[in-house]
Amino acid sequence: MKKIIQSTVKESISAKERFFKNNITQIEACATAMVDALRQDKKILLFGNGGSAADCQHIAAEFVNRFMMERKPLPAIALTCDTSVITSIGNDYSFDDIFLKQIQALGKKQDIAIAISTSGNSPNVVKAAKEAKNKGLFVAGFSGAAGQLKGICDICFCVDSPVTARIQEVHILLGHILCDLCERMLFNE
Repeated sequence: MKKIIQSTVKESISAKERFFKNNITQIEACATAMVDALRQDKKILLFGNGGSAADCQHIAAEFVNRFMMERKPLPAIALTCDTSVITSIGNDYSFDDIFLKQIQALGKKQDIAIAISTSGNSPNVVKAAKEAKNKGLFVAGFSGAAGQLKGICDICFCVDSPVTARIQEVHILLGHILCDLCERMLFNE
């Protein structure tokens, strides 16, 4: 078991080191876009499936409550949480529309959309990202090494790993870093 643990930790650290070395400028640009939107009373909308849905809820909570400092709440909504909305759309239309219709209802020009899909190809995430882009939202994608999100988003953070767990580990660290940068820029620390 020790070898498995050590190997897993080594893979996770390696994936993070590669990703952050290659994406630091994009991370700064994304944080700046988020801060610009929040200063204009815009909101952050996050969507993804499975573990990515949990990441959406986690990141939204960091913005609404607080991350590292005491400060006023920031508007962020995980589109993964309202079971009545999700199941009614899935039942009446299609699972592929569960985020699309929420972007149509809640997304406003210059809001931030964070689309999370480890493959970059989840149909419901891709469809909502396209709609967000068409509506004039700034779209940030969190994905794996490839996928359709890359061609849709204003900024797409592609994690070069074949292992879903390693991709998700990078995504949550990226979310934490974006929260931290936004807090520091908005609240002058």
